[in-house]
Amino acid sequence: MNEKPNAEKIYPRTKDFTTVYLKNVITNPNIIVGDFTMYNDFCNDPKDFQKNNVLYHYPYVNNDKLIIGKFCSIACNAKFIFNSANHTLNSLSTYPFPIFQDEWDSTMNITEAWDNKGDIVIGNDVWIGYDTVIMSGVHIGDGAIIGTRALVTKDVPPYAIVGGVPAKVIRKRFEDLVIDDLLKIKWWDWSIEKISEKLSDIRKGNLEKLKE
Repeated sequence: MNEKPNAEKIYPRTKDFTTVYLKNVITNPNIIVGDFTMYNDFCNDPKDFQKNNVLYHYPYVNNDKLIIGKFCSIACNAKFIFNSANHTLNSLSTYPFPIFQDEWDSTMNITEAWDNKGDIVIGNDVWIGYDTVIMSGVHIGDGAIIGTRALVTKDVPPYAIVGGVPAKVIRKRFEDLVIDDLLKIKWWDWSIEKISEKLSDIRKGNLEKLKE
């Protein structure tokens, strides 16, 4: 008999130290991750996700957040690029004078060096492919798929498949009525017991069984 799924584990697979349940290796309070979201890294220690993959993230300056839902799958080397990587376009120069306050003008606010586009928000059951880059302010809907090496600069609708540089919608995973039903069902918010009971129907696409 299988063990009951345990969202509090670090390593969900026996003797596999390249895959972690991400929320259990995060210490930064401005990175919020849902249960069972997994990260795989065959190049670096996956426990170092917040150091290696969440870049230019200085929440004590911007208070910006990375929010990732439940049951997401994040592939090796996916990067999340935050606001402090930007250079402002509201100036005649892109040079970040405000970060050199002591050199030029101590009255400048450091956050004026970049344009603040907000948090990165990832929905539930999102698959983020290898070597993708997701930029600040982007919101990705539930059930979306982000293709390998995509550069995501704009919001992604639920259950859309996107790819390319910059990323564009390739197609929807399902018809609109199916997407609407899935967004109403929100199976990822069910109890572990109910998900286990309905797992075969989830995997085989038996939507009507999920609606019962």
